[in-house]
Amino acid sequence: MASFLSVCLLVLSVCTADGFLFYSTDRCEFTSSELTDIQYIMSSYYNNLEFIRFDSKVDTFVGYTELGVMNAKRLNKGSPELAGMRASKETFCQGNIKLEYQYALLHSAKPYVRLHSTVSPSGSHPAMLVCSVYEFYPKLIKVSWIRNGQEVTSDVTSSEELADSDWYYQVHSHLEYTPRSGDKISCMVEHVSLGEPLVTDWDPSMPESERNKVAIGAAGLILGLTLSLAGFIYYKRKSRGRILVPSH
Repeated sequence: MASFLSVCLLVLSVCTADGFLFYSTDRCEFTSSELTDIQYIMSSYYNNLEFIRFDSKVDTFVGYTELGVMNAKRLNKGSPELAGMRASKETFCQGNIKLEYQYALLHSAKPYVRLHSTVSPSGSHPAMLVCSVYEFYPKLIKVSWIRNGQEVTSDVTSSEELADSDWYYQVHSHLEYTPRSGDKISCMVEHVSLGEPLVTDWDPSMPESERNKVAIGAAGLILGLTLSLAGFIYYKRKSRGRILVPSH
């Protein structure tokens, strides 16, 4: 699947003794239910400080404190714990992810996108584009900007996913830019409900204010024609019942 999804499964175990706290977390990060797309991470903490981690991408234990380094060195020497961690991507993650992935697909809503321009508040750029994404579910989503085929990473600010009152979410991403002739700018949205990324191209051929004027004018013209037609039909119907008398 090309859909974007990043859901973590969390298992928590806590041990305390004489006021000291130890706990471990197991999580699975994935973009599909395929084993090659899954990353398994186990982290152990002592008094809220992570001291050792196993990451399936690294494939070994890594220590972050003196205690963690000592344990990682011991565990990486062909221990049963290392073999168990290496198998966890398949034994722990894959089955759970298949269930979570299917659930997300069955209970998802596709977003719709509105792309418009506004004035840049900073003044450092003459233009700003706003990509507003509405009515999507679940919450996790990725919104990015593409300029001439390349992802834009600077001068981009995005809001958090904002919850609506109807279980849907919305998010807004802003791009400050300096217009150049021939530029092609697009907003790309990736979400689990989409079979492929949703790309919306910006059309700079007419300023938004002018497009609004044209839309209002067209609506007024259609309304005027409709009223004129209705008046003509009414006049013709009334004329049918009249007797015309020649004037002298």
